Amino acid sequence: QVQLVESGGGLVQTGGSLRLSCAASRSIFSIDVLGWYRQAPGKQRELVADITTGGSTNYADSVKGRFTISRDNAKDTMYLQMNSLKPEDTAVYFCNAVVKGWSVVVYWGQGTQVTVSS
Repeated sequence: QVQLVESGGGLVQTGGSLRLSCAASRSIFSIDVLGWYRQAPGKQRELVADITTGGSTNYADSVKGRFTISRDNAKDTMYLQMNSLKPEDTAVYFCNAVVKGWSVVVYWGQGTQVTVSS
C-alpha cells in the first residue's frame, strides 16, 4: 500500500514557475514508475511525465522543454518542476505510482490545483 500526497500547487501568472512535490508513505525505491497526470475541467486525465526506478523519463509533447520530473529516493518524494507556465497548463495535477509484482497496482494522490492566469 502506498499513500501519495501532492503539494506545491497554486496560482501563477503566465511565464511563471511552480514546483510540485509528491510525498510517498513508504520507500519509493521499489516503485517501478512514478508519474504526474493532470486533468483540466471537461477533459480527460492525461499523462504529463513519468520516471522509472532507473531514472528514465517520458514527457507529454506539450510540456517538453518546460517541465522536469525527478525523484529523490532518500526522501521518498517525486517532483515536477514547471517553468514557462501557460494558461493551458491549468489543471488538477495528480501523482501516480505503479508497482509491478504478481499484478500491477496503481496508486493515486488526491491532486493539487495549478492555475495559470493570462
